[in-house]
Amino acid sequence: MGEYDGGGGSGSSRAERELPPQSPEEQARAICLRLLTGTPRTRRQLADALAKRGIPEEVSDEVLSRFEEVGLIDDAAFAGAWVESRHHGRGLARRALARELRTKGVDSALVDEALGRLDSDQEEETARELVARKLRSTRGLERDKRIRRLAGMLARKGYPEGMALRVVRQALESEGEDTDDLGFAPD
Repeated sequence: MGEYDGGGGSGSSRAERELPPQSPEEQARAICLRLLTGTPRTRRQLADALAKRGIPEEVSDEVLSRFEEVGLIDDAAFAGAWVESRHHGRGLARRALARELRTKGVDSALVDEALGRLDSDQEEETARELVARKLRSTRGLERDKRIRRLAGMLARKGYPEGMALRVVRQALESEGEDTDDLGFAPD
């Protein structure tokens, strides 16, 4: 066979080999654009990615600030969409959502603002829906085990203990289960 690889080989093209090296600013812009394709990211997520790739901090700050100016990075919009998506999609409560957003580098004020859109009634209704779905799979178990499973599921999703126990008690009562001796006050 000759030196021609038919265009499907693993060698880089001649044009690629002759491109001049990119400046740190060009590299930073390319990295950010690639990371933002398909998935919104927080400023901190992008800053961490740029640092990992050796982009100097001052270059990173400049590029990220420009991306914020033109609206490609918007931590407030990210937080709002995250709360909406993760609450409705996974049933996560405020506490779990706040933890996730802080892990992604969203400022506490923006986290509070995004969580403010999720009211207590909506959160409790989601807890009821989660318990109703899981309730069927606990039938046949002893009552205390059912309570632990259902309340534990809500706790892992960030629901406060009082709300979790109240919702579980109400669900069990609706099935005819006796909950008078559980030690927490009915509504």
